[in-house]
Amino acid sequence: MSEQQHIQNKNDWKKLIGYRWIPNNIPFFLFLAVLAVLYIANGHMADKTIRKISDTEKEIKQLEFEYKTAKSEVMASSREPEIVRAATPLGLKIDSVPPLRIKVEN
Repeated sequence: MSEQQHIQNKNDWKKLIGYRWIPNNIPFFLFLAVLAVLYIANGHMADKTIRKISDTEKEIKQLEFEYKTAKSEVMASSREPEIVRAATPLGLKIDSVPPLRIKVEN
């Protein structure tokens, strides 16, 4: 490449990135700025959503633990000895005679 072509190439760059190039491309720069803002906002929204999901998962685990605890307490208190113990102060007793079945004949 000759020296004159080299100088010509430098001048081409200067023409492309000259004073007139910047005002002509302001809409494009604004478009890029809007895209950057949207990209950052999207990242923040994704982080916020991930934090909410994590908090919800922790809450679900806590509620599962409470459910299992309550279920085991109900199962333990619904056994026959526990029911008899709770009914005794009320004056209720277990009947030693089994109930009779009544059959209706047509």
